[in-house]
Amino acid sequence: MSVDFRMLQSGNEGDHMRSALALARQGLGRVWPNPSVGCLIVRDGVPISRGRTGDGGRPHAEERALGAAFGPVRGATAYVTLEPCAHERKGGSCADRLVASGVRRVVVACADPDQRTSGRGIEKMRVAGLSVDCGILEKEALALNRGFVLRCTEGRPMFSVKVASTIDGKIATANGESRWITGDSARRRSHLERASHDAVLTGIGTVLADDPELSCRLAGVHGGPVRIVVDTNLRIPLQSRVLSTPQAGPVWVVAGEGVNSDKHQKLVEKGVDILCVTRDASGQCDLGNVAMVLASRGLTRVLVEGGSILSASFLRLNLCDRLLWFRAPSLIGADGLAAPGELRVRALAGRIMLERREIIPLGHDCLEIYERPA
Repeated sequence: MSVDFRMLQSGNEGDHMRSALALARQGLGRVWPNPSVGCLIVRDGVPISRGRTGDGGRPHAEERALGAAFGPVRGATAYVTLEPCAHERKGGSCADRLVASGVRRVVVACADPDQRTSGRGIEKMRVAGLSVDCGILEKEALALNRGFVLRCTEGRPMFSVKVASTIDGKIATANGESRWITGDSARRRSHLERASHDAVLTGIGTVLADDPELSCRLAGVHGGPVRIVVDTNLRIPLQSRVLSTPQAGPVWVVAGEGVNSDKHQKLVEKGVDILCVTRDASGQCDLGNVAMVLASRGLTRVLVEGGSILSASFLRLNLCDRLLWFRAPSLIGADGLAAPGELRVRALAGRIMLERREIIPLGHDCLEIYERPA
């Protein structure tokens, strides 16, 4: 490793766990279907190794950290952002690896919601004689892996809904012009959000109107998120940019059950995965079923970049976990296209309530981050 850990100063428990969380954060969008975990190994107050979950979910953070240690780990303390796995797999579980390594103590930020582990990893290490402490920066660790937690507990991924609008909440002019409401800094941050999500999802309306590529175009970022188009009746043009750029990432098209189209086979021939879901009362793809199907395919974090109708649907169905609102210092007026669309709120008591987490200046624009209350 390029870092000489002997030169690092010792820190307190919170500092070490914050370092482990920073490692885990680097894996967001790259490690699904697994959670992104960070592991820091400390001996005599000095970090001697670190690791995060490998791209694609393997190797696990603990395995990477143990294999890269600067010197012996016997008697050291391992700081792990998520309970080490306990279920059997090739090479043994992470709990087994930590026991066999000779570390004296393990500090765990939060328990693993996966029923295959869920407390068993902690119990296994304690039975083997290790000292195990839990709960340091638990809230931060759960927030970092909110998508994995939701997939384990609710059977769906975390959805981040992105909106780019003027300060009066318009995403386009009356004739549909929308490029570009926000500036370069906001668009770069938008691509960073794509990089930190497993997939980016849009609707067929956006594809027909804007023909987006849905790729992550940041220097130094390799690979890209899964690109998902919700297209109930398979109206997507075969020459659309999202279908013509296979190097930018896999494409999944979500269609309504019973769709009858000769385009189905043509899409398959282009390498597209077609996921069929149930329809709602209006005959469109049922977003609740979409969420379940995406989770069954292993996704934990999905960025929704749709128009006003799709954004409103995620908000109305309480599927929006994070709202990323990019706001430009400009006005369009009442004749512009509003974001989001119809929410069917008939009284103030029924309005959708969110909690604002952060406001980030981005050149002339700003990003407001909201979350659905826990």
